[in-house]
Amino acid sequence: MRLDIVPRGEVSTLARILSPIGAVIVAILIGGLIVSALGKSPVQALFVYFIDPLSESWTIQELAVKGTPLILIASGLIYCFRSNVWNIGAEGQYTIGAIFGSILPIMFHDSNAGYWVLIASLFMGMIGGLLYALIPAFLRVTYGVSEILTSLMLVYVAQLGLDYLVRGPWRDPKGFNFPQSVPFDATSMLPNLVEEGRLHAGIIIAIIVVLLSAFVLGRTIFGFGIRVAGEAPKAARFAGFNAKALTISAFAISGALAGLAGIVEVTGQIGQLQPSISNNYGFTAITVAFLGRLHPLGVLFGAFVIALTVLGGESAQIAMKLPLDLTTTFQGILLMCVLAADSLVTYRVRIRFGGRS
Repeated sequence: MRLDIVPRGEVSTLARILSPIGAVIVAILIGGLIVSALGKSPVQALFVYFIDPLSESWTIQELAVKGTPLILIASGLIYCFRSNVWNIGAEGQYTIGAIFGSILPIMFHDSNAGYWVLIASLFMGMIGGLLYALIPAFLRVTYGVSEILTSLMLVYVAQLGLDYLVRGPWRDPKGFNFPQSVPFDATSMLPNLVEEGRLHAGIIIAIIVVLLSAFVLGRTIFGFGIRVAGEAPKAARFAGFNAKALTISAFAISGALAGLAGIVEVTGQIGQLQPSISNNYGFTAITVAFLGRLHPLGVLFGAFVIALTVLGGESAQIAMKLPLDLTTTFQGILLMCVLAADSLVTYRVRIRFGGRS
């Protein structure tokens, strides 16, 4: 007897849409077993993680705040993953984007220079992330170096660079020796959308990026080239698409959006640079991208689910004394379930007995 994995002849659109939902359900069941093994009630955990955060207006706002950087980063990762290149270093591009974008707000922190500083800082954040993403892209297309390794290792370079800056040349002289930059001026910060709350204009930027990405990937020749290069590289070459140019373009867009997420987070919430400006957004966004089936609109669903687990995990730590690391564990389980569901939708298992199937 032998097990073969063979492609399905035709996969319905409904199956592809429902597979992430099924993956979420399976992941919740597995998470419930883990919670039960820890001696806690799975039913209570389900309520705290997924129901309670939706019960109040301020928690809805927090979902949007936590989901904003995930939406931006995952929207960029889609370009890479669809073209079959693997940008695993969005966390580093996020960090460099925050550093580049903070140059002007730090320079003009006490001059009330106006909102042009905010606009310029957003563009500088995108440029910083773009330039940093081009490093693994250039090494990939020029020397054939694995973009997985280079993009991942560059994450630690970026984080150490940020740590050096806020402890050294950019440290606030009036900050009681804390490792942080000077606070940004109010005009350098993204405006709040709710008077008493933390919801800021970054969510509007994220939605605009999603809509633009949906148009580019679905309605342009460039988006078609990205899709063909990932699904059928030989066909892409025959059609005249330049694989190297597509790789560089995908990394550039991905890095720019990750850098934008970094400066949006700093100017939307934090208000200054400090050693920790990310909740592993760059890595978590990989799960968001696959949960959204590598589709810009699907990213909204994926970011909502992941943000819900983060917010629910914080509540569960307080209400049920569950470890916060359980949230990261659940996100890993969710990613495996999504990938497994995608494989089962695309392929089927065939049992062969001797020479017969």
